[in-house]
Amino acid sequence: MMSFAERMLKIDRRIIFVVIGLCTLLPLLYPVGLPIKISQEVRGVYDHIESLPEHSVLLLSLDFDPASKPELHPQAVALLRHAFKKNLRVVSMTLWVSGTGMADELLTKVANEFGKQRGTDYVFLGWSPGGTAVIINMGQNLYTAFPSDYGGKPTKGQPVLEGVNSLKDVTYAVSLGAGNPGVEAWYVFGKDKYKFELGGGCTGVMAPGLYPLLRSGQINGLIGGLRGAAEYESLIGQKGRAVAGMDAQSATHVAIIILVGLCNVFYFSVRRQTRQQGSQS
Repeated sequence: MMSFAERMLKIDRRIIFVVIGLCTLLPLLYPVGLPIKISQEVRGVYDHIESLPEHSVLLLSLDFDPASKPELHPQAVALLRHAFKKNLRVVSMTLWVSGTGMADELLTKVANEFGKQRGTDYVFLGWSPGGTAVIINMGQNLYTAFPSDYGGKPTKGQPVLEGVNSLKDVTYAVSLGAGNPGVEAWYVFGKDKYKFELGGGCTGVMAPGLYPLLRSGQINGLIGGLRGAAEYESLIGQKGRAVAGMDAQSATHVAIIILVGLCNVFYFSVRRQTRQQGSQS
């Protein structure tokens, strides 16, 4: 007759899949809001936006597509909520044509949360061909680079762009990038030439490659991956998808550690029993 340890080692793997699935799903549906330590790089972006006076111009470049949505979409939502709370003028755009519709949708959704009006409180410029050349063109003349916004309305004369002629008139710029062009392009072709303050956001796997820019002061903050988005949500006091995602990740990690530990206990228990039976025989 098999011992309890032997039966547990031969447990149906589908049960383990169900346990992991529940540990992932339940925190997403019912977030706990586990404590999250705020990193200095994320606080750098938050503190700079927090220090801006009302009606300052925040340029938010949403340089990603749906493939990076799980990590960068929550970052964008948190940043926009912070900007609209501060009554900043938001000028948004994208250097990735595949992310244009998604960027417009998320900007409109967050703006509606705060009762902000398109053209008065925010504008979505959309996408323009040229990649890094678009940044250079914006540095020379914003209205040449984007004669009209994403909805086809002429950009010149929109209240949100009053006093904004080029990147030199931007108070603060943040690029949420999933690759190239992204944060590095905004530094090389934007900040370095036109001298505006720059912050960044990126996927978790890209963050280590951008730390040299952060340490040298070339960008003043960096939001890295889902963890960074969760930190920003905590800072603005609006916990959303990122915090729920971190809860799910933590619960899943704990479950895996427990399962691995139990498997080792059962394995050594069975091995000890086998040795004892062998010595008795």
